[in-house]
Amino acid sequence: MKKKIRAFNKAAQSIPFLILTDLDNSPCPPQMIKSWLDIPKHPNLLFRIAVREVESWILADREAIAGFLGISEKKIPDDTDSLPDPKAFLIQLARKSKSRSLREELAPPSGATSRQGPNYNNRIIAFIRDTWNADAASQHSRSLRRALERLRKFEPV
Repeated sequence: MKKKIRAFNKAAQSIPFLILTDLDNSPCPPQMIKSWLDIPKHPNLLFRIAVREVESWILADREAIAGFLGISEKKIPDDTDSLPDPKAFLIQLARKSKSRSLREELAPPSGATSRQGPNYNNRIIAFIRDTWNADAASQHSRSLRRALERLRKFEPV
């Protein structure tokens, strides 16, 4: 997406765009935005950054993700933005799931070089679509709360 950000910015003149990316190891969102887009941002381009990774937002709906994984909600921190590697943390939780299929689909097998299981994306997408609640999650993720506030106030030009 970084390579296409200028094209998205230009296209935003005609249609609104929402760009969502992970902060990963960048020092802070404003510096990351500046490094990605070194020209003025069009008002129709919403550029939001999940602090550290979008998985921090997924984990922030603590009750729903705990139910999905079949684990105790107590295993999930109150401030999911503070996790240094939310995806690895989510996969670690999945390894403790009572559901064998979730363990096998979300976590990579022992010795694998992949970071995630073979059906990780499909299962997480289904969870988000069917169960995850952004408003509940925003109570435990400041970066998600800011993104939702910005989206709710957004008025295309």
